[in-house]
Amino acid sequence: MGFVTASHSQRRSHGVVYIRNGFGLGGGITQFNINTDNFVTNRGNGWVGGLAATLDLPHKIYTVSYGMQFSESTIGIMGKSLPVSQSEPLDYKLLMAQAQFLFHLKLAKDYLMLDAGPMLQYNSALELKDSGKENYIIDGYDVLLAKDISEISKFNVNASVGATAGFSHFKLRVQYVLGLTNMLNKLNGQDLDTGPSNKTFKGNQSMLSFMAFIYF
Repeated sequence: MGFVTASHSQRRSHGVVYIRNGFGLGGGITQFNINTDNFVTNRGNGWVGGLAATLDLPHKIYTVSYGMQFSESTIGIMGKSLPVSQSEPLDYKLLMAQAQFLFHLKLAKDYLMLDAGPMLQYNSALELKDSGKENYIIDGYDVLLAKDISEISKFNVNASVGATAGFSHFKLRVQYVLGLTNMLNKLNGQDLDTGPSNKTFKGNQSMLSFMAFIYF
């Protein structure tokens, strides 16, 4: 007695997740401020540029990315010269390097996504753009000088939220960054004369950016 068994097999495609990688270069503009009760501030403008690597999961409702960005932003802090005159904004410059990890929730595949994630930041001191105003008095204080508030905290942790829209090789992104750590904390250890208020220095950064990315 003999018999023949025939079998057929098919490769199962369901359940397989294909990862699509991408690399992007981007740049744009920023608006920056420090939310604080210690100073009267004016939001300033700046620029931002950076790179991003994406891990796109086509069969998932989200994707992830990580990257670095570098920016230069400005902020105005109100002060006045001696003898006492009318207050004016003293312009400071701040350089920042930020490493971020983002989750992107797909609202319309990868054409429109909501973004959120943590960010680590290293920033420079506040640099007064006009060195001739170093001895201006900061509004709300008797003797606190414009040059006294430069050495702010260099390492900060932020949270970011935003949205990304576009096509596979070109996307636009709007992002809001909120500081979770006290950006002015380092000023508290410098034995500064903060009379008459004598408040502890506390401030959290607020940055809005608009960027365009080209992906490869």
